[in-house]
Amino acid sequence: MRETTTTDSPLQAPTSAYRHRYPFRVLDDAIHAIEVLRPVVARIRQCDRDLGEQLRRALSSVALNIAEGNSSEGGSRPSRFSTAAGSASEARAGLRVAVAWGYVSLPQVEAGERLLDGVAAMLHRLGARR
Repeated sequence: MRETTTTDSPLQAPTSAYRHRYPFRVLDDAIHAIEVLRPVVARIRQCDRDLGEQLRRALSSVALNIAEGNSSEGGSRPSRFSTAAGSASEARAGLRVAVAWGYVSLPQVEAGERLLDGVAAMLHRLGARR
């Protein structure tokens, strides 16, 4: 792994650099799930473009709503975490659908599913209503 310098673009920095600068475990795990599932989603998209895109949007929504919830106060905080939990459920269901259609195998999705299960559990503890 290369070291990040101060002149590197934040968009090119490895995820580990973000983990150091922005320590919020549930967000870190949601981003890690995207990293783990990226090749799986690419394979699914080759077989079923719509399902692949829906999975990509759901996984992105998990991370983005967690970040928004972390910056929110009051009633919107649990609402954003609930939206993130719903998107995590959608992503898990999409992975099950892809396995059912034979686009990918169960062992290919298991690591990502475990991460998403952990994210959902943390979101519940943070006040998600789903």
